[in-house]
Amino acid sequence: MAEENAIELRGVKKAWGDVVAVQSFDVEIRKGEFFSLLGPSGCGKTTTLRMIAGLEEPTEGQILLEGHDVVRVPPYRRNVHTVFQDYALFPHMTVNKNIWFPLKMRGISLSDAGQRIDRVLRLVNMEGYERRLPQQLSGGQRQRIALARSLVDEPAALLLDEPLGALDFKLRGAMQKVLKDIQRNVGITFIYVTHDQTEALTMSDRIAVMKSGRVHQIGTPDEIYSRPATAFVASFIGEMNFLHGRRLQAQGEMPQAEVGGHRFRASRSTITGTPGSGDEVLVCIRTERVQVNSHRGTDHEVEGTVRRIVYRGTDYELTCDLAGQEVRAVVSAVDWNPELRVGTQARLGFNAADITFFPQAEEKEIVQYTTEAV
Repeated sequence: MAEENAIELRGVKKAWGDVVAVQSFDVEIRKGEFFSLLGPSGCGKTTTLRMIAGLEEPTEGQILLEGHDVVRVPPYRRNVHTVFQDYALFPHMTVNKNIWFPLKMRGISLSDAGQRIDRVLRLVNMEGYERRLPQQLSGGQRQRIALARSLVDEPAALLLDEPLGALDFKLRGAMQKVLKDIQRNVGITFIYVTHDQTEALTMSDRIAVMKSGRVHQIGTPDEIYSRPATAFVASFIGEMNFLHGRRLQAQGEMPQAEVGGHRFRASRSTITGTPGSGDEVLVCIRTERVQVNSHRGTDHEVEGTVRRIVYRGTDYELTCDLAGQEVRAVVSAVDWNPELRVGTQARLGFNAADITFFPQAEEKEIVQYTTEAV
C-alpha cells in the first residue's frame, strides 16, 4: 500500500538531449527497507539517487516521498539526507559540531541538541570523540561521523552514494556489517548506490540491477542471484558459465538444449515460443554448482580436459575444455583433489535445477572476461 512506501518512482526518466541516463524507472521502496541500486559505472544509479535527493530534476515521471510528489521541491525541503564517498565533513569543526550542523540549520541550539547528538554517537559507536577534528579520525571513523550527522534529525530516507569506496578491503567488510546493523536499529529507509555486488548482496533487502540506464531486475538478493531475469544480471552477480547451445524440444515441462553433443535439461528458461530448427541459446551454470570428480549423483555428467587451475586461498578455480568451450568450477580447498593436473581429464557434474537458458541475442549484454579478452 502507498502509505507503507517511503519512496516511489513512477516512470522516472532522465535525459540530456539524446543521451538517456535513466529509462522509465518504476519502483516502490518500503519504509525501513535497505534498497540498493547496483550496476557498472555509467548505468544510471547515481543519477537516480541524485533525482531522489533533488540534485537532478527528472525529464519525465514522478518521485513520491512519503506519498507526496517532490519533483518540484528543492533539496533542502526534502526529508532525506545523502552520505557521499568523501564524507563532506567540515574540517574546521569538531565531531560534535559536524553532527549538530543539520539541527543548527533548523534553529536548534547546540545545548538543546546535546541528547540527540549523544544518541547518534552511541548508535555509531563513536562516544568519546566529540572534541576531535575530522583529520584526527581514521577513514572508518569519519564514515561513522558522516552517518551520524545524516541520522541526527531523523530523515525519512538516507541516500548513500558509494560511501565505502575509499576504504580498504577489510574495513569495507567491517563497515558493511556496521551499516546494516545501524539501519536495522534505526528503522530508516536506506537507498544505497554501489557497483560492488558483494556489498549489495550482503546488506540489501532488495536490489535493483541496472545497465545503460535500464533496470534489468528488482528482487531480493536470493532472487537476483538464484533466478536472474536476464543474461546481464546472471553475469554481473556472482560467477557464471555461459555455454553456446542449440535449443531442443522440451522434455515434459523441462526445456532442453544440446551443447557439444551433450543434451542438457534446465529448470528455467527465459526463452518463449516453440523451439525452431537450430535455435541458439546461452546455457548458464553457476561455477560453484559444477561438481568435479564427485561421487554424488547429478542429472548431467560430462568429461572435460583441465586447462587451468587457480588457487584462491579458500578454494580452487578449475577451467576445463568441453568441446571447445570453457567450463569453470569452483571447488572448496577442503574438497580439492591434488591429483588433478593441467592436461588431465575431469568429470564435471551438475543438475538441471542449476541450469538456466537465455536467448543467444543477450550475449552482447553479458559481463564476461576470458583469457582472450585480457
